[in-house]
Amino acid sequence: MCRNIKTLFNFEPPATEDEIHASALQFVRKLSGFNKPSQANEAAFDRAVAEVSQAARNLLTSLHTHAPARDREVEAERAKERSRLRFG
Repeated sequence: MCRNIKTLFNFEPPATEDEIHASALQFVRKLSGFNKPSQANEAAFDRAVAEVSQAARNLLTSLHTHAPARDREVEAERAKERSRLRFG
């Protein structure tokens, strides 16, 4: 899995449009191998980002859980700790 794509489900407050778009952009970049597409591929690339964003939004609004919502700050601290343990 792409390390830059973050979990967006079950957070309070919910994922923002910017977070959903950023995840979709990372996903399309990973699939296409382009960080920035050429002019010839730009329309297809942008369309894919929009479609993946919409699919992600649909997924996030349709998922249900009984688990309590996660706290972004707590999750960020856990990620920092994992990184510190992994990389020193």
